[in-house]
Amino acid sequence: MHPLLRSSVFIACLLAAPLSLPAHEAGRQMAAIAKVFLASLDDGKRAAASFEFGGDERENWHFIPRERKGVAMKDLSPQQGLLAHALLNTGLGFRGSAKAVTIMSLEEVLFQMEGADESKRAATREKRDPEKYFISIFGEPADKGTWGWRIEGHHLSLNFTIKDGDLLSATPCFMGSNPGEIREGSLQGLRVLAVEEELGRELVKSLSAEQFKTAFVAEVAPKEMLTAAERKVSPLEPSGLADADMDAKQKEMLARLIDEYLGRQRPDVAAEVRKEIHSDGPIHFAWAGGLERGEPHYYRVQGKTFLIEYDNTQNGANHVHSVWRSFDGDFGRDLLGEHLKKDH
Repeated sequence: MHPLLRSSVFIACLLAAPLSLPAHEAGRQMAAIAKVFLASLDDGKRAAASFEFGGDERENWHFIPRERKGVAMKDLSPQQGLLAHALLNTGLGFRGSAKAVTIMSLEEVLFQMEGADESKRAATREKRDPEKYFISIFGEPADKGTWGWRIEGHHLSLNFTIKDGDLLSATPCFMGSNPGEIREGSLQGLRVLAVEEELGRELVKSLSAEQFKTAFVAEVAPKEMLTAAERKVSPLEPSGLADADMDAKQKEMLARLIDEYLGRQRPDVAAEVRKEIHSDGPIHFAWAGGLERGEPHYYRVQGKTFLIEYDNTQNGANHVHSVWRSFDGDFGRDLLGEHLKKDH
């Protein structure tokens, strides 16, 4: 049997496994599909997609429309494109995959909005291309050793780090949406990150006057997430309102908000992260800006180990950025150190 076919059979078996498998299965599935994806590429595309694990490029992430390294989806054959999407799906849950692909589709909406000027149409198409998303593999995908991968483009950056078959890190995990809401045309009413916005607003509006004083950190929402695309982040101050100071209904709202971000990840991975963050101490919620739809606003949810940031301030509060960060775990940075200590 051809090696590629053998790998494909192995992938089929892995993907048929139940969702209750332990989270280390994520790393094995990622390695299996990443191997097949790389094997499907010719030498030039494989070289474009491959990087050293310890090189600078692995943490060179961003969410703006810029030139990137890696192999672009637009340069893949139909088969290779499907394998790239298979790799994407090993890192995300259903909600995450649906959001990621819909975010990519918004580039066509932006092209239609910005490409009316015929003299600029070619340049606009180059900038706003739904297939201008790049796959990068760092190190060699395997069940032993350390490697990682990334899928990234405008308003999407998904980063994964694997060690000896274990998925150590799925952060930074960034998703954005421009427009936040499509207001005309056949897709009118589409809001990719609507739930993130509405759950945050529901929580802040439920606060008493006294609670709101603690949670409300600024009259004017920041123009961008405070951590932006920094490679390493630290806890932000002031913290906002602690979950210990919320009533039972508000705590439930906060849990639903966190779960909306966790739901971007695979169910098995999300379950492990959920247990970790709820055993690590207080979680704080902070809000800035207006309380109504259409008003620029920002919020963050911060625990001992993680940070969620969300902002909707640009383009008349119709341009959303959101991210999940891990203070110790982004790019597996500190977690790799912990593994080395255990190994020795």
